Amino acid sequence: MQRSVKLSGIVLSLSVLICLSSCKDKNEDKELLSTDPKVSNLKLPEGFKAEHLFGPSENGEGSWVAMTFDDKGRLIASDQYGALYRMTIPAIGDTSTKIKVEQLDLKSGTSDTATSKKLSVGYAHGLLYAFNSLYVMINDEGDDQSPGRSGLYRLQDTNNDDVYDKMTLLRQLEGEGEHGPHSIVLSPDKKSLFVIAGNFTKIPKMNRYRNVPESKLDNLLPLIKDPNGHDNTVNWHGGWIANVDSTGSNWELIASGFRNPFDLAFNDAGDMFTYDSDMEWDLGTPWYRPTRICHVTSGSEYGWRPGTEKWSPVFPDNSPALLNIGQGSPTNVFYGGNAKFPEKYRRAVYAFDWSFGIMYAIHLEPQGSSYKATGEEFISGSPLPLTDGVIGPDGALYFLTGGRRIESDLYRVYYTGKDASEGQLAATKLNEEHTIRRKLEEFHGAPKAGAVDFAWPYLKHADRYIRYAALIAIENQPVAEWRSKVLAENDPVTLTYGMIAMARKGSSADRDAVLGKVKQISFTSLSEEQQVNLVRAIELVIARMGMPGEAVRNELLAYLDPVYPAKGGNELNRELSKVLLYIGSTEAVGETVALMSSAKDDNSAGQETFTNSSDLIMRNPQYGIDIAKTLSKLPAQQQTFYATVLSQAKNGWTNELQDNYFKWFYTAFSFRGGYSFPGFINGARKNALANVTKDRFAYLNTISGDSISGRSSMDLAKDAYQPKGPGRDWSVEEAMKYVDSGVAHRNFAVGQGLFKSSLCISCHNMAGEGGVSGPNLTQVGSRFSYKDMLEAIIEPNKTISDQYGATVFYIKGGGSVLGRMISQDDEKYTIAQNPFAPDITRDLQKKDVVRTRVSEISPMLPGMINRLNPEELKDLLAYLKAGGNSKDSIFSK
Repeated sequence: MQRSVKLSGIVLSLSVLICLSSCKDKNEDKELLSTDPKVSNLKLPEGFKAEHLFGPSENGEGSWVAMTFDDKGRLIASDQYGALYRMTIPAIGDTSTKIKVEQLDLKSGTSDTATSKKLSVGYAHGLLYAFNSLYVMINDEGDDQSPGRSGLYRLQDTNNDDVYDKMTLLRQLEGEGEHGPHSIVLSPDKKSLFVIAGNFTKIPKMNRYRNVPESKLDNLLPLIKDPNGHDNTVNWHGGWIANVDSTGSNWELIASGFRNPFDLAFNDAGDMFTYDSDMEWDLGTPWYRPTRICHVTSGSEYGWRPGTEKWSPVFPDNSPALLNIGQGSPTNVFYGGNAKFPEKYRRAVYAFDWSFGIMYAIHLEPQGSSYKATGEEFISGSPLPLTDGVIGPDGALYFLTGGRRIESDLYRVYYTGKDASEGQLAATKLNEEHTIRRKLEEFHGAPKAGAVDFAWPYLKHADRYIRYAALIAIENQPVAEWRSKVLAENDPVTLTYGMIAMARKGSSADRDAVLGKVKQISFTSLSEEQQVNLVRAIELVIARMGMPGEAVRNELLAYLDPVYPAKGGNELNRELSKVLLYIGSTEAVGETVALMSSAKDDNSAGQETFTNSSDLIMRNPQYGIDIAKTLSKLPAQQQTFYATVLSQAKNGWTNELQDNYFKWFYTAFSFRGGYSFPGFINGARKNALANVTKDRFAYLNTISGDSISGRSSMDLAKDAYQPKGPGRDWSVEEAMKYVDSGVAHRNFAVGQGLFKSSLCISCHNMAGEGGVSGPNLTQVGSRFSYKDMLEAIIEPNKTISDQYGATVFYIKGGGSVLGRMISQDDEKYTIAQNPFAPDITRDLQKKDVVRTRVSEISPMLPGMINRLNPEELKDLLAYLKAGGNSKDSIFSK
């Protein structure tokens, strides 16, 4: 990365020299000479100016991902895989003072011992200076001899000598890595903290819960876990947010069901916002959810579940996105209230996307008890891997780039116009709906007298957030206080929400009584939203309480069969098909097969995005190639849903229906979705084949695409270009001698062939083709230098991704087993041991495992390029650098 920056500087200098011979304006010459290539790469709004302040990587101080300002106005930052650093930054306009940077160590022993040992502290994803302390969210489980380092820590300087001499573990957390524990934020009233964690972090025991995460799927769609083994760590509760007091004594769960949000922020009204990630491997599936801005209200549940089970945003028991952004990798979130910006930007929430280098400004307009959000691209660059940002004491925006050990930089952005404002923002005046929601939220977290009487009327309020707040208020009270109200309720909307509460908190003994209430509701008199909510309530009762008795089941069939398929949006038919096929409707089979053949995607689930996928292709050409290829043959998501839900149907089939259904799978294997899309399709196909008769199995297996369902990346390597050699035992130093002589005018076909024949494609994906046992390499060229690539290939044990590393399992009685963790449950670990066949797994019973540790040995095999001669090595490196793009200038003749 440093090499490319220096090259950019040379090119810029040449441009300046050429201009000097013809430019007449001396001020213009001066401006050109002072241009920093890192700053010139940035796109800024009018009136804003950026400065490149510091390059941690250039100074051997790592890749910074988190930062905060202390009480003396100094910036404290953390290397993702290293120490903390403290720096004093010159004021805006001060060009003579140099930045002072020091590693921030912790003094051990007594605080008055001058010779006491210093201990390094770091590996932080979150930093916050508050309550005369530095709070550090360490994200690192440590080695196999430690109990685990991940957790929330408090550092204090007890004798005011400007050295932290006391470190207190406030709460150890189970989880690490890029989906582990993340940021720490001060509460709006400055009396407590909020912490946020991703979906590989278990929820610790809390003192209070706004909404208890009960680890229920709550979905009747057949469960197909991610076929590539992702998202199988913490069961079903997903990422979460908690409120913590300054001493770490009291923890209260605020929200859960996220995938992997890194940060959160509060606006001037005290409302919370976060930026949640997608699962890009699910792209093209009906359960894919784009990255999204969320207004996090009390007791929120965002419906993350593994594989096919993610909840639809329209579910009444699920909190919706405030604004769908699109594809990306969310990191930082902050509010602009303390910035010296124009008021429009001071009232914005800012959200960072790491992959495409975009900083979004999210503008909020009160709407009901929530907001209407609009997005604006505030700052962008390519590459610009944004990690963290904060408004400094001077009212300027400071932000970091880096992460994953790539080149890291610190920037400052400030406003130079005349319409900047400063001082305390006037708080947004709460409207009536907002006030109602806040009053309802006072009944969250514990039983309170009068809660049921106050909340019950609001279960049918027009505002969705108010209905949800009322639901959580009811569920926090003893069931005995409101059970009879549900069974006596006649209003269809109130009854719907009462059924949801009964499903989640009541007894299964009330199942048939609750479902028996449905027939009193006139389905056709409801709005489409109310119809979706009612069918969802029925689904929840069955999912939580079990299949109803025969009489009630027949009543449900008689009630729902006549209204299916509905004429409304796809979301209603999805819900109806799930419930009807689950309870055994034979009529629904033929109707669903017909829908599967003709259904069109209509975005009825509210998944429209602020950014168009096609607009992102050129933001990051390497990563964008995957998007471009997916868009060229995008799967029919609604058809995929029906194919999946039909895979559980055992009755109601004719030979003709089966033929039409199973032939669809053959076509579906030609669609271009995310990396897990083919596996999901094949999983549904196999589930469906398990329900057919023996005499038709072979035929249906063939017409459904068995011959193409398991196409492996090993097959792609067989006919690829084979190295001519002679090869050698490559070292990084030896390889760099040839790289330094220049990598240009290379042969694309040879590089692509070597990527296959060297078996790279068996584990790694490039431009939408290849395996998934290792990291996607499509964007490696935009992030890493040739030396970085060679070190990863030749010395794979030097740096191992936490998502793709292996685990050592120590077995009772001696011995150990090595494999990549695919999933685990209460009884067993499921691992993959062959990187070339990740679909072949092995189960290890937990009762037989003494302990585990992360292996220091990479699953990547050594010597993969030792058959290559120097010219072939350069062709392979060129292919990696170009991200599989044959049009890249590196292949020009």
